[in-house]
Amino acid sequence: MGLASIAIDNLLSPMVLFFLLGVLAAAARSDLSIPEAIGKAMALYLMFAIGFKGGAGVSAHGVGADLVIAMAFGGLLSFAIPVLAFALLRLTTGLSRVDAAAVAAHYGSISVVTFVAATEALKTLGISYDGYMVAVVAIMETPAIVAALWLVRWGDGNGSSSRRSGKSGLDSEALREVLFNGSVVLLMGAFFIGWITGESGLEAVAPLIVDPFKGVLCLFLLDMGLVAARGFRSARDALNLRLFLFGIYMPLIGAALATVGVAFLDMSPGSAALMVVLAASASYIAVPAAMRLTLPEARPAIYLTMSLGVTFPFNLVFGIPLYITAAGWVTG
Repeated sequence: MGLASIAIDNLLSPMVLFFLLGVLAAAARSDLSIPEAIGKAMALYLMFAIGFKGGAGVSAHGVGADLVIAMAFGGLLSFAIPVLAFALLRLTTGLSRVDAAAVAAHYGSISVVTFVAATEALKTLGISYDGYMVAVVAIMETPAIVAALWLVRWGDGNGSSSRRSGKSGLDSEALREVLFNGSVVLLMGAFFIGWITGESGLEAVAPLIVDPFKGVLCLFLLDMGLVAARGFRSARDALNLRLFLFGIYMPLIGAALATVGVAFLDMSPGSAALMVVLAASASYIAVPAAMRLTLPEARPAIYLTMSLGVTFPFNLVFGIPLYITAAGWVTG
């Protein structure tokens, strides 16, 4: 199976098709809906499952220098990319601070489906990669969320929260709000519990977080499709060509930053390729779930349309082959 076939298979995956079902149902003005409480419960479930499985992956691999370096670099990218994305959005698109921060968080975090598609592409090409990259996936979820909350809390000096309070930067109250936000605590707490309990812990909770995961993800994306499509009319003035172009060039910027970084790290070509893919991907699972809980005023019609409607298909069709090639060049 070639890369084109893998891209098509992922575009026709149940998760993406359920998102499209939600979009079509909303466009047809169907009364299909998922209660808000259930939507929040699914969001919490997804963050719990992603974090726990990532921690179990670290436990199985063991803590070595390669793991520590990869996780540190991934965490750095996950925090730095949203800051850069936020600055570009504010300069070029005119989005509000909250919407810009929510969008930026998606581009600092990662897409699990894009990651899975990249691993399949590597298998097709006969390129191996290290199992600890699953742990990097989990690590790269949270810093982007923290960065988004920090950017919103910090304020831009034009009547925003920091200026109104007479404070600048993150004071102790703001720092506590960011670091102990419920979504951050759950994601990282589940990660460390998975790390401590290891494979036996994962086996114990597998009936909850392994087999049902894709089904819950399908329902979550169905809900996200409904929310995004029903909010489209109110956000259509903001969804312009500049935002569309951002959805194309921002993953390329993230990939370029990661490519430069892996050139100086002792990573295998396959692991380096996955690091570049992660830096280029945009979340449509963990971050939308977190934004729904932490920045409910941000518009899903903007951030979901960009991450899932623009960047996701671009990465599947064009990005993954490019990122694998770039990583191969710099790692030899």
